[in-house]
Amino acid sequence: MYNLIRILGRIIAACLLVTVAVACRAQSPLDTDVPKRMSKIDKSLNKYAQVLYLMDRYYIDSVNVEQIAERAVISAIRSLDPHSYYVSKEEYKSLNEPLAGNFEGVGIEFNIVDDTLIVVTPVQGGPSDKSGLQSSDRIIRVNGDNITDIGLTIDKVHTLLRGPKGTQVTLGVKRGAAILEFVVIRDKIPLNSVDAAYEVKPGTGYIKLSRFSVTSMNEITEAYVKINKPKSLILDLRGNGGGYMDAAIRLADQFFDGGKLIVYTEGLHSPVHKAMSSAGGLFVKCNVTVLINEGSASASEIVAGAIQDWDRGTIIGRRSFGKGLVQKEYMLGDGSAMRLTVSKYFTPSGRAIQSPYEKGESDKYYNDFYSRVSSEAYDVSKVKLPDSLKYSTLVKKRTVYGGGGIMPDIYVPADTSEYSRYSDDLFRKGVLLRFVSAYVDRSKTELSGKYKTFEKFNKTFVITDEIFNRMVEFCEKNGVPRDESGIETSREYLKKYIKARLAGYLFDSSSYFRVINETDKIFLKALEQ
Repeated sequence: MYNLIRILGRIIAACLLVTVAVACRAQSPLDTDVPKRMSKIDKSLNKYAQVLYLMDRYYIDSVNVEQIAERAVISAIRSLDPHSYYVSKEEYKSLNEPLAGNFEGVGIEFNIVDDTLIVVTPVQGGPSDKSGLQSSDRIIRVNGDNITDIGLTIDKVHTLLRGPKGTQVTLGVKRGAAILEFVVIRDKIPLNSVDAAYEVKPGTGYIKLSRFSVTSMNEITEAYVKINKPKSLILDLRGNGGGYMDAAIRLADQFFDGGKLIVYTEGLHSPVHKAMSSAGGLFVKCNVTVLINEGSASASEIVAGAIQDWDRGTIIGRRSFGKGLVQKEYMLGDGSAMRLTVSKYFTPSGRAIQSPYEKGESDKYYNDFYSRVSSEAYDVSKVKLPDSLKYSTLVKKRTVYGGGGIMPDIYVPADTSEYSRYSDDLFRKGVLLRFVSAYVDRSKTELSGKYKTFEKFNKTFVITDEIFNRMVEFCEKNGVPRDESGIETSREYLKKYIKARLAGYLFDSSSYFRVINETDKIFLKALEQ
């Protein structure tokens, strides 16, 4: 299905991190060999200072030593792991906006690697998400202008991609060997954590959480009341790339009695830190099912890993991304900052969830992930789980695996039976959404008058062949040629999607998911539990 292909490779790399912010310190209490460390550092600093001095004093042309020093810092941090990175003074303020802010634009969380703009994850429900951008896409052109190798910064990316709601931007995207073009209509970026919350049936609730932000627990508490304090909960973490570690721990805490280990972190210079559950969580007495996929990362893996290790619920879907590195933020003297990986996090059974990586090979890291998912998402037999990394759950002693991501208890392969090049083009070029928007503008008064409730709309409204054919004609006039084979392959899915989007426009975001979930195989498997 397009909805599943679209989130292929959704990850958490730099913009949504399991981050613990601390101030830069001259020395740590653990540094018992400070003189030896400082001696090594002093020698290196002296050498570099000599190089800068000689360049500034004797080079044939003028030299910007500040810029050279900054590039050296960036290069040094890149030589470590895929999740450590540098933030300039100018970029620092805007870095956390995906977790706590408001703006209008295309709605992506991104990283800049080797002067290339990489999509970390589209913001769910945002313009890029609706247009079909995927994690690991490389944006190489904006409105026809090349943006690679131009000294990209976060501020430059914001200047290029942000803009007033309703304005259009054309993105040239490299995906694998292909160069694709996306037409994205800027919009207000949705920043709520809870995308949907509704009662599936009496006693069973559904909560879709798209990120772990500072407001997540307040939103989840409100959702819990809204869905009548259910006895069974389906927690959907698919496509959730992570966020604040504290928010993940607070959510996991809601499923346990007191005294249960939720997650622990450990590094060479960081002592073991354990997060334990407290008593009285919202969902302690709930049956719980957690939905994950390859786009579930970091904070999502903390929650899923704790629930799986304590045999607290059932994990359904596909293997998660495998982001298990913890960053601390160190402010530097000029107002810039470094987010440095200082430890790994481990699930209660002792599993390290971080996928393998080679130092200084960030691009290879993302490509390896994409290759892994391209293979195993459709065939569970392609999943490689090393016997050397077997662990046992803590109550039922079931076998679980480390070595990269959370492997679900029930695996549901991606369904591409209704996917076609035609449907991909409809999303990628933005024309399907433009049709739905035009249809709503033309018919909203009539639809709102006829369908006072979602229940009546969902039960009686049908995307007729007449509406569908109007969509095909609209898209043909707007750059997507008619493709009879693709139309027939994707007809029912596209009808479902159009109806879901209409529901979202007429009612609320939960209504969109209520329609989509009716035929979603992972969701339907959860209902069987």
